[in-house]
Amino acid sequence: MKTNFISKLVIVLSISTVAACQPKEKKDDSAKISTDVINVPSTASGKLAKPGSAPEMIFNELLHDFGKITQGEKVSYSFIFKNTGGSDLIISSAQGSCGCTVPSYPKEPIKPGQESKVDVVFSSEGKSGLVQKTVTLVTNCNPSTKILTISSTIIVPEEE
Repeated sequence: MKTNFISKLVIVLSISTVAACQPKEKKDDSAKISTDVINVPSTASGKLAKPGSAPEMIFNELLHDFGKITQGEKVSYSFIFKNTGGSDLIISSAQGSCGCTVPSYPKEPIKPGQESKVDVVFSSEGKSGLVQKTVTLVTNCNPSTKILTISSTIIVPEEE
């Protein structure tokens, strides 16, 4: 009889242990997060940044179409932008979507109110038809990435 009681006790304790280890249902706390927290960037110190104090990168255009070019031709374009924010704008990297699209960008901080440019060189070697490529900039702005797009229709010369 003691063996039967001990067996039942072990079973009850095992079930209790398994039930205690099951994940509890979580409450949806996402509705409690204020949009003020999401929309207001913080400084590196963790303090809230003053509105308008962060850098802001505004381009004259984000897309440039080279039109029709001949296969093998190299073309370039300068995307002009202005820092309309309240602190220095820093571009930490610029990456083309392929090796045929090569960006160059200012390495020094762009002061508030200052204009600068991102130069993009595109090589149409081996390409044909409608082509669209991008350059992704990583900055200290919010949002931290900005995408520039170039496009062209590449004409393949007829062989004689």
